[in-house]
Amino acid sequence: MKPEAMLEKIISDRKDSILEAVLSAPRRIQVKVQHEQLNPVLAYLKEAFGLTHLGTISGNDLGDHFEVIYHLSSADSTVNVRLLTPRSDPKIPSVCAVIPGAILYERELQDMFGLKVENTPDPRPLLLADDWPSGEYPLRKDWKFERPAEVIPGGE
Repeated sequence: MKPEAMLEKIISDRKDSILEAVLSAPRRIQVKVQHEQLNPVLAYLKEAFGLTHLGTISGNDLGDHFEVIYHLSSADSTVNVRLLTPRSDPKIPSVCAVIPGAILYERELQDMFGLKVENTPDPRPLLLADDWPSGEYPLRKDWKFERPAEVIPGGE
C-alpha cells in the first residue's frame, strides 16, 4: 500500500486514538499518540499493514519532556509512532506484549534516559556498568561527564 493511502486509512480508522498523523517525507508517516493509546495503535499498525519490524525505539530529551519514537517499517514505508512524557514523571508503557523484541530497546531507554518502562518483562540494566551511579543518565541534556582522576600505574 502506498504511504499516502496508508496515512488516509490510519486517520480514518484511528482518528479517536491518535493526536496527529502526517506524511513528513516520502514514504515516512509520523503518528503522535497518548500513552494509553500506544499499544492499541501499534497492534493496529501490525495487523492492518503488516508492520512487524521494529527497527529501534529512540529517545529525545526536549528539556521539559522526553519524546519516545517507535520506528516501524515495511517494504513500502516507515511509520514513526511518537509519544511525549514529562521529565517530572518520565513513564512509558511497555510494548513487549505487542512487539516482544522491544525489550532490549526498553532497557536501553531506562539506562540512558531514566525513563520508567511500566510492565516491562525485564527491567534489569542493559548497557551501563554495574557500579554506574544511580540517577545518572548519560543521554539527558543535563548530564555532565566528569572525567575520573587519572591513575598512572607505578606513578605517585
